Amino acid sequence: MMRCFAMAAVALVVVVLPASAAGLTGQYVECRTCDVWTGPCFANAEMTAGHNAVVGWKVEKGVFDGAKLDGLSVVAVIDAAETLGLEQTGPARAILIVDEKASAAQRDALVKLAKGQGGDLLKNVVKVETAPITFDACLCQENGCAKLSAGSAKVETRCLNSHHDKKCGNEYAYYPPLAKNVSATAAVAVEHGYSGKGLKHTWKESERRGAYVGSFEIK
Repeated sequence: MMRCFAMAAVALVVVVLPASAAGLTGQYVECRTCDVWTGPCFANAEMTAGHNAVVGWKVEKGVFDGAKLDGLSVVAVIDAAETLGLEQTGPARAILIVDEKASAAQRDALVKLAKGQGGDLLKNVVKVETAPITFDACLCQENGCAKLSAGSAKVETRCLNSHHDKKCGNEYAYYPPLAKNVSATAAVAVEHGYSGKGLKHTWKESERRGAYVGSFEIK
């Protein structure tokens, strides 16, 4: 009897312990106000620019902090102290936009997810909003096509054209993606902007070689 009781107790513990992140996977997009696919000469010329970005995660499947997040999205709007991709000597400010379809527990988990993946850039979140979020990454030749709309934040990307988009002939992915656990390819932002309140800047750009499109995975 004692032996059976012990085995049952172990099984119970295995079942009820929640996983912080259970095989979380999904789509990822980011866009900055500086080029990420560029050469050193152009990057040096943008050292006083590129402080702003929109970063989005759409969970396809998985559990985080005890909440199932399938199909839900979260977006970060960032206003950094220095050019994004460089070491930050001052604090960044950020707004998080959470999928309006999320429950209270799911909202908390999405906020925690974004903060964990965004690192220092998302330490100082000045506001958390809820809004309808649409996030679609379509299959295209170079996997660089995505559309994101979240409240006052919008991003649309296209694939890089190795001939048309070259400016110096020495371009490469000069800056890495801003978030952790990301596999992404550089892309062109056909549209990128933020028109809301709460940060120092609003912006609207087009045809900027400043985007990444891909996926994320947290094991």
